Amino acid sequence: MSRTPKPARPRPRLPLSLLNLRREEIRPVLIASLFFFCVLTALMLLRPARDALGMQRGIESIRWLFVGTGLLTLAVNPLFGWLVSRLRRLQFIAVTYGFFVLSLVGFWALLVFAPGSVGQRSGQLFYVWFSVFNLFATMVFWALLADRFTTEQGKRLFALISVGGTLGAIFGPWLTSQLARPLGTPSLLLVAGGFLLLALAAARLLGRVAPDRAAPVPRGAGSAPASENERIGGSAWAGLRAVFRSPYLAGIAGYVLLMSMLGTFIYFTRLQMVATVSDSLDARAALLGSIDMWTQVAVLALQLTLTGRIIRRFGLGVALAILPVASALGFIGLAIYGSFVVLILLEATNRAVQRGITRPAREALFTAVSREDKYKAKAFVDTFIYRTGDLVGAQTEGLLGRLGLALGGLASVVVPLATLWAALGIWLGREQARQPPPGHIAPAAEPPPRIARVPSPPSPQAPQQ
Repeated sequence: MSRTPKPARPRPRLPLSLLNLRREEIRPVLIASLFFFCVLTALMLLRPARDALGMQRGIESIRWLFVGTGLLTLAVNPLFGWLVSRLRRLQFIAVTYGFFVLSLVGFWALLVFAPGSVGQRSGQLFYVWFSVFNLFATMVFWALLADRFTTEQGKRLFALISVGGTLGAIFGPWLTSQLARPLGTPSLLLVAGGFLLLALAAARLLGRVAPDRAAPVPRGAGSAPASENERIGGSAWAGLRAVFRSPYLAGIAGYVLLMSMLGTFIYFTRLQMVATVSDSLDARAALLGSIDMWTQVAVLALQLTLTGRIIRRFGLGVALAILPVASALGFIGLAIYGSFVVLILLEATNRAVQRGITRPAREALFTAVSREDKYKAKAFVDTFIYRTGDLVGAQTEGLLGRLGLALGGLASVVVPLATLWAALGIWLGREQARQPPPGHIAPAAEPPPRIARVPSPPSPQAPQQ
């Protein structure tokens, strides 16, 4: 009797297996990558101009601009939480990006029709506005991805999707260099607004092709699962309360706070060195843009080669601890040599690891929280907590400078903070694995079996007299 051969399982194609990508995930990943490409292109079109405008009144003024940015971010958070509670997901995403597009049109009109009123004050206003816009634009993108992809997919795919953002971060400065002269700087604002509109279109398309990760509903509950048309609801301050109630979310907030502080140390060290190289606005903008472009090339190399493998092989904890270790080693090297070349290597390494390894790993942490926390708590952490780290880092770096402590004194502060930062990252990686999946409903405890009562025998009655 002949045996019927079993049909062979189709093997995944080689490019898909190398990228750890499944066939049904190709469209969502491509659309999400396009979404991130448009967002980062818009941001990087404007970032060199933001930094150059902020330096017009000196580096010390930027420290106080960080205070204004932090206060504005805190004021915007409850408004964003209110939008999340009242509007459907794609509606508040559209409102967020639409507001930023209208703001860019407003700045463009000011530069074109009232150029005489553009000065240091308006440059500082643009600096603060861009700093808030930068955080909310990227936060909304990652919140939607954490809502659309599972934890397992996040570990595999977020680094791959980040490649789209890195390409946008490279394309943005290049586009600025090509369009600044023929179109003029004001027109770049409209170009950035056009890319934000394309990002919004990609967000809507992603909502159609990616499955809705709605919370499961137990049988007999009599209600349908949350859909795309359902509002998240809740309080505008729910995100803030969730961060202080949940040790897991508080740990993420602490990690972001330390990351922002040490990143700010690098930022101000760079500004000080750039200020010593040239005092021309155009030359500073060109130098800052060149640093940004080559940094993104290093980010792209990491994302295409190591990021996904590191997360899969060693887990989120190790991936989150790499950036603190790299930052500590970089500051030690900067304290020893103190050259501009070492600074560029430090910043390029820091940004490459942060965007190529740390950011995908950090965003995967939010795939294990509820839908409300993905938008509200994440918004509070990624905007206000991040800007608080900027503020603390800026003032700390300024205080060390006023005390006469140079790079060596800064490194003595960075190393202990980086040690705490790395330990927190390892803890978060372990806690993420212990988190129940979003929407998980613990099985209700079964009531104890009912024990049938045995009627007690009638008590003997007293003999009648």
